[in-house]
This record gives sequence, C-alpha cells and structure tokens, in this order.
Amino acid sequence: MYVCMCHAVTEDQVKKAIDEGAGTPRQIAKGCKAGTDCGSCVRRIQALLGEHGARPCPTARLAAKLGLAEPEVQAAPAAPAPAPMAPIAPVVPLRVA
Repeated sequence: MYVCMCHAVTEDQVKKAIDEGAGTPRQIAKGCKAGTDCGSCVRRIQALLGEHGARPCPTARLAAKLGLAEPEVQAAPAAPAPAPMAPIAPVVPLRVA
C-alpha cells in the first residue's frame, strides 16, 4: 500500500527504512522523500514508527495516555446557501450643464 502518493513511497519502503535505523519522519524523508511534499502521509509514517518501536509523536502519546480514540475524519458541513441578492437600481447617466 502507498504511504506517500507524492513520491510513490510504499509502506514496505518505510518499514525498510525503519528497520535500517530511521526513527523519525525526518530520517525517513532523507531516504525516500516521503512526507516532504504535501505532508498528508506524515501521520501514517508516525504510526508506522510507533508500531515498530520508535517513539510516536507527542500528540499520539498524549491521546493514548488519556485513553482517547484516534480522531475521526469528519465531513465538512455543507456551506449555507448564499442569501439572494437585492435587485440593483438602474444606472442613470449624470447630466453636465
């Protein structure tokens, strides 16, 4: 499975980097560039680091300590419909005397 779509980095590549000694997302990025473009894969990289004995990110540790579940991705609420615009008065040319 792909972890980083920007640089086509797979989960196996990240796990290999961890096995070779990478212990932070930055160290993984040095080897395969995962997490250096849009950043959407950094949380998954942190999770893989945590699964393989590396120190997970502080937020994950705090959430685990407090017994909180991982935050769920919620759909953004639909934007309210724009208010109807008032009719615009016609433009009347000015007369110069």
